[in-house]
Amino acid sequence: MQGTDPTGNDAAACIPNLLLLQLFVFGDSLVDAGNDDALPGALARADYHPYGLDFPPRGAATGRFCNGKTVVDALSHRRLSSGDLLGLEYVPPYTTPGLNGTALLGGVNYASAAGGILDETGRHLGDRFSLSQQVLNLESNLDAIRSLFGDDDDRSGYERHLARSVAVMVLGGNDYINNYLLAPLYDSGDRYTPDEYAGLLLDHYARQILALFSVGLKKFLLAGVGPLGCVPNLRMMMAPQAEAGQYCVDQVINQMVGFFNRGLRSQLNAGHPDAAFVYANTYAATQVMITNPTKYGRYTSYELYEAGRACT
Repeated sequence: MQGTDPTGNDAAACIPNLLLLQLFVFGDSLVDAGNDDALPGALARADYHPYGLDFPPRGAATGRFCNGKTVVDALSHRRLSSGDLLGLEYVPPYTTPGLNGTALLGGVNYASAAGGILDETGRHLGDRFSLSQQVLNLESNLDAIRSLFGDDDDRSGYERHLARSVAVMVLGGNDYINNYLLAPLYDSGDRYTPDEYAGLLLDHYARQILALFSVGLKKFLLAGVGPLGCVPNLRMMMAPQAEAGQYCVDQVINQMVGFFNRGLRSQLNAGHPDAAFVYANTYAATQVMITNPTKYGRYTSYELYEAGRACT
């Protein structure tokens, strides 16, 4: 059950008692498993080819915004021999028809592709679940989960269940790509300096983490934002004439992300001594893959090396 991330860390060793875990997932397109596809007014959708091209077993679109598994799938799925770490079932999306009863006990994925920490993020992409709505969606499931543990006077089983569950939170990227860096649709880039905007995001983020803590979640895996200056659509927006081999543009964007990531790390465990927070250094892991792509994928049109231009 050992796993190593691209930065060389033992990923499984970061979280104890792996086989006891349930995952509650909050985030954006990096971890959405189909919620946006179920929203009638959502423009951010992944229900067509080539999404899901390599997703087992048949290779079909599942609502994941990638060719195969998301990082949550790789973290959780039960096929340990294939490199998946925790030995759990795939975490079902919140919008799964008939998701109730014992099906909730393995965790739920509340992530929404166009969602962000701020409620207004991604509004040009139609229907979505912002982080605050994702937290409300979890709260809407809690009565059903509580009822599975019997006597209302004995909350110990229910409380233990939540306390040993892990909240996986992958957010922040959309608040830059689909808000701060998207003038004139949003004015946040004019209203805030990069440092001020990171502070705004962290303040809203901390409130939602506190809400999750208050309902009983005690373990949190918080992912930092990756190097957005290396994202294909921003590369096209900022430097449309950039050569295909140029991995990243506008170092200023990556510096903006640094304000957020440093602030997120500084808040870990602050004021919550009975909670456990793990920071996932998405930025460093992505940089390693960008600088050494052939170690993590084939040299083909579907792999990291060839992501020189955004699909339109």
